Amino acid sequence: MQNNADSIQRLITRLARLPGIGRKTAGRLAFHLLKVPKEEAIELADAVRDLKEKVCFCSICFNITEEDPCYICRDPKRRRDTICIVEEAMDLAAVEKCESYHGLYHVLGGRISPLDGIGPDDLKIRELLPRVDKTVSEIIVATNPNVEGEATALYISKLLKPLGVRITRIARGLPVGSDLEYADGMTLSRALEGRQEI
Repeated sequence: MQNNADSIQRLITRLARLPGIGRKTAGRLAFHLLKVPKEEAIELADAVRDLKEKVCFCSICFNITEEDPCYICRDPKRRRDTICIVEEAMDLAAVEKCESYHGLYHVLGGRISPLDGIGPDDLKIRELLPRVDKTVSEIIVATNPNVEGEATALYISKLLKPLGVRITRIARGLPVGSDLEYADGMTLSRALEGRQEI
């Protein structure tokens, strides 16, 4: 006879596979879903199904979208002379939220990480090359400020330099409202490198 808790254990196992969710949190989420009205749980299941059935990657920039090409690539008001390279679609969303960048994007789908077995060929780096034509005057590399992000930025820079396009790296530094005494050396160093004239 099948155990009545098999469905709960199966859900806990599936939820625990999500990033940042341990077995304990997965258990809390599973029991929460058990308590909510059936309609609410079905809405969640439908949202996950829709995500997998309707969302795809833009064939131009590899952003997530329900329409190909994505809304950014289709927008005639976007500057076509600048491409901002980000690791993931979440990074694109973060840049868009600041509302100060109005160019195009290229989503790599990760970063070079030899320890994780991720090399340049595992990312959407080669797909960037045909996009860098005479109309593109600047490539902004906005990978994360860690070892893998820096390695990815360096690889992209070396790959694109022969094309004669200006390649810039986003400045990184101190968050607004923070104190110098609490800044780590790398952050302070980047803040000094990215300084501007006042």
